Amino acid sequence: MKKDWWKDAVIYQIYPRSFQDSNGDGIGDLQGIIKRLPYLEKLGIDAVWLSPVYRSPMDDNGYDISDYQDIDPIFGTLADMEELIAEAKKRNIRIIMDLVLNHSSDEHRWFLEAKKSKDNPYHDYYVWRDGKEGELPNDMKACFGGSCWEWVPEVGQYYFHQFSVKQPDLNWENPKLRQEIYNMILWWMDKGVGGFRLDVIDQIAKEPDQKITQNGPRLHEFIRELSRETFQKGALITVGEAWGADVERAKLYSNPDGSEFSMVFQFEHIHMDQLPGKEKWDLSPLRLVDLKQVYKKWQTGLYNCGWNSLFWNNHDLPRIVSRWGNDKEYRVESAKMLATVLHGMQGTPYIYEGEELGMTNVGFTDISQYRDIETMNMYRERKAAGYSEAEILKSLQAKSRDNGRTPMQWSDEENAGFTTGTPWISVNSNYHEINAEKELADSDSVFCYYQKLIRLRKENRIFLDGAFTLLAEQDQQIFAYTRTDETEELLVCANFTKDPADAGVMEAWKQAHPNAELLIHNYKEAPGSTLRPYEAVIYRA
Repeated sequence: MKKDWWKDAVIYQIYPRSFQDSNGDGIGDLQGIIKRLPYLEKLGIDAVWLSPVYRSPMDDNGYDISDYQDIDPIFGTLADMEELIAEAKKRNIRIIMDLVLNHSSDEHRWFLEAKKSKDNPYHDYYVWRDGKEGELPNDMKACFGGSCWEWVPEVGQYYFHQFSVKQPDLNWENPKLRQEIYNMILWWMDKGVGGFRLDVIDQIAKEPDQKITQNGPRLHEFIRELSRETFQKGALITVGEAWGADVERAKLYSNPDGSEFSMVFQFEHIHMDQLPGKEKWDLSPLRLVDLKQVYKKWQTGLYNCGWNSLFWNNHDLPRIVSRWGNDKEYRVESAKMLATVLHGMQGTPYIYEGEELGMTNVGFTDISQYRDIETMNMYRERKAAGYSEAEILKSLQAKSRDNGRTPMQWSDEENAGFTTGTPWISVNSNYHEINAEKELADSDSVFCYYQKLIRLRKENRIFLDGAFTLLAEQDQQIFAYTRTDETEELLVCANFTKDPADAGVMEAWKQAHPNAELLIHNYKEAPGSTLRPYEAVIYRA
């Protein structure tokens, strides 16, 4: 198997508790995923990234791991996991595990031992500071609200947690901890997993006394050791979640020599619809000109010296068709347009469950409908700060992580075919109109469009290695770029708005390439000299 198979792969992310329930308890599980492997094979993807299925108290929906080498009973058993890996392999689908190495659960045996005494061999697996109860080591705040520090009277110390109080940070300065982590990863590699996604990996080299969490001084030293001791022993895909990455850091992370990861998830493009300098809840319209510049920077900055991940959605983000498309009268067209723009670029595309159906934000109207810990904390903090209920709900309807976590819409049966029980979070009420069964029966559906895009990427090498050039940089409606190699050129051109747009840039390119072939197009009728609302095309010359 070639080491960089992931360059021409398309990855599908599954949020397991919301994908398919097989036993009627209202929570998706591993047997449910196994049942849906034929669907994923039909879509044409090469690998599945699973959000965490390890044993966990579920304070943060599984990102608080209490046992890295066991499966939580709500998802099934270790035998189910082994069966999933084997059954997926038969369909040439690899399984990518989600690794949370910045912190564990406070119910992990390491932490239960660590808080017994300062002399316990596991005490130094975590980050502690001396102090007095009520006198915090410093004023650092946790991402989910409140202080980063929690008092433990048994040892007379505070432990550090960047996220929930139930997610104590691991101490990567301790070589014994690092070795435990490597042994665990090698154990999963022996079970045949195809790779790992590494949660908030740019925060493992924290220095709390200096108030440093992201990009600590020893970060790349730790990652290179991790890669050398584990990932480089197999042909794996590894992708680090790095909210603090810029292009220069990403060159280190995704160095073609394989010394760190295959690629990182960076999030610069994700901030294009929030007020500059404010929180993600503070909404502003998408700045398309700025978005295009971000993509230009990353596409050109990593060309021939790194690798991009390509994504609009994941389990932490709202649905892209509601966010930057039009989930009403142009839902199908805008879902296809957004897919076209993304899949035309260089990098590895990620499809989040339901994205290939054009699933939308859920539009909950009451806080009681939400389940996400970040959402609950935001609601309490903004209530206390004097925001109105309507203001808070408007932000949550746009940006809550629960928008991407409602159950997968399989059919128009009760609960969208997700469960025979009561779903852990409400199904989006539009499942009668938007579901997999309906889309599979319609050759013009969003699903079939994604199938075609995936096929095009595999059949045309230029998607893999063509150079990116942004066109019409200041145009506030059109997102257009070319991909060029020695023998051919692609034009990707899309109208990002609900209004018709002058397609002069497309017409000029076609005149220069009179024999160009239309590869894919998101309207039934052929494109004209004006791009219709959310119209998108890819030409090849």
